[in-house]
Amino acid sequence: MRRPRILIAEDHLIVADGLRRLLEPDFDVLEVVSNGRDLIRRSDQLRPDAILVDIGLPLMNGLEAARRIKKLELRAKIVFLTGNADVAVATEAVRLGAAGYVLKEAAADELLNAIREALNGRTYVTPRIATEVLDNLVRSEGKDQNDPLNLTNREREVLQLLAEGRSYKEMAQLLKISPRTVEFHKENLMVKTGLRTTAELARYAARHGVVTD
Repeated sequence: MRRPRILIAEDHLIVADGLRRLLEPDFDVLEVVSNGRDLIRRSDQLRPDAILVDIGLPLMNGLEAARRIKKLELRAKIVFLTGNADVAVATEAVRLGAAGYVLKEAAADELLNAIREALNGRTYVTPRIATEVLDNLVRSEGKDQNDPLNLTNREREVLQLLAEGRSYKEMAQLLKISPRTVEFHKENLMVKTGLRTTAELARYAARHGVVTD
């Protein structure tokens, strides 16, 4: 019987190594990637059964990467493993179609159970926040869940990189656009958010789960 194939997205090497050791007895760990861009690329190439992903990934956060992976129409079940216990962030993850949301403070058995539940077509949310997440989903049912600021994919990318403290030159190289275009997107972000400084944009990104500590 074929073992489930898992792709891990985790940028802390010690954590990634621990996850590999934990999962390998029961699953085939295909690869570990360390940023959201590589996660999208390798998900499309490897076609795993499940993806274990941290939210606070560099270059592109786990939520945005999951949003784009869903558009690829892969069969992979996405399970978030994160230190972010913000109920709003967890709710957004489930709304995006995540099959699991587990906090890093959880025991190893809980993570293994969450992955198995996901592979069996069920959704698992760590008990500490499960009730609040469900309440949020019920309250928001039927409401328009589009980004209230209507940010483009590029604006979300620039917002994350700004929050990570990247320079215009670094952002331009990563996004393969000109520094002037980066500045243009930053100006649009300030207009849409009503904010005036990079520091305010960084705080906005943290509040909305775009970056995590």
